[in-house]
Amino acid sequence: MRLGLSLGYQTSWTTPADHLAMAQEADRLGYSVVWAAEAYGSDSPTMLAWIAGQTQSIDVGAAVMQIPARSPAMTAMTAATIDTLSGGRFRLGLGVSGPQVSEGWHGVRFGKPLGRTREYVDIVKLAIARKPVAYDGEHYTLPLPDGPGKALRLGFHPPREQIPIYLAAVGPKNLELAGEIADGWLAIFFAPDAAGEYLQHVERGRSKSGAGLTGFDVAPTVPVVVGDDIAAGADQIRPYAALYVGGMGSREQNFYNQLAVRMGYADAAKEVQDLYLDRKPRDAAAAIPQDFITRTSMIGPRARITERIREYAAAGVGTLSISPYVGDLESGIATLRTVAEAYEASGVAE
Repeated sequence: MRLGLSLGYQTSWTTPADHLAMAQEADRLGYSVVWAAEAYGSDSPTMLAWIAGQTQSIDVGAAVMQIPARSPAMTAMTAATIDTLSGGRFRLGLGVSGPQVSEGWHGVRFGKPLGRTREYVDIVKLAIARKPVAYDGEHYTLPLPDGPGKALRLGFHPPREQIPIYLAAVGPKNLELAGEIADGWLAIFFAPDAAGEYLQHVERGRSKSGAGLTGFDVAPTVPVVVGDDIAAGADQIRPYAALYVGGMGSREQNFYNQLAVRMGYADAAKEVQDLYLDRKPRDAAAAIPQDFITRTSMIGPRARITERIREYAAAGVGTLSISPYVGDLESGIATLRTVAEAYEASGVAE
């Protein structure tokens, strides 16, 4: 198992300089990858290209590039370009986002996300491999059949014909699809004690191509707070958990809320969602069960972090991507160093 760093996306309380400093420190400490995200603010590829130019060996990963935001050919061009600029250090994470962002921000209908993702990944792989991009699917047809377009190849030679592709997946069918067509899974709210429930769906997808889990990278983003007070550490993570369980979607469709239900928190998930959608985010955060946070985060002193790292490794995690929940850059750097020390002490390094 290797370590990763999840920066998230640019916000009003973080600066690009902070993100770069964190990425450079992770690079110095031997972390394997730094991930950047996008929602409806900063985009991930711009941030990653900027970081790639100012780091040495750490991989740069999109977690994610939104499928409704770009044509598959544009995504392939961007991925191949960053892979070239970074000397073969790019990882392409893809996700369909949710109906609110897809339809409200990008103007793309959210229907049939599994079918669209499958076709999208097919086309991305064709383009990066410099094969003629000709595709006749339900959602994508290239070239268009009634015009002057022709099947084109990527116009330059990137360092690799295959770039690692990860899918951000939450539900069972998405997990199965990730196992079938991707090289890894970008997980959220990953509880090591529930790994068997998640991975059975991934294995089902892998079996369709005759492959097992070997070589498939399970890459959860895990909130981290270093300190002796577990309850206080959990309180720092509560707003994030409430945002996703309560506010990422509508009452009818929230994938993270559904995940919390599957994890055994049906009553709490409903309460959190009701409070959040009633514009009571603080109350929603307070309603997140302590057990939900401690199962899906790493909180505590270094010795406790070390034990948690062993639990994630035993659960089949390949890249443990930490997300420090801190108030300033100095604390973020300190967290990176503490986790690196705990990782060395854990004995799980490859």
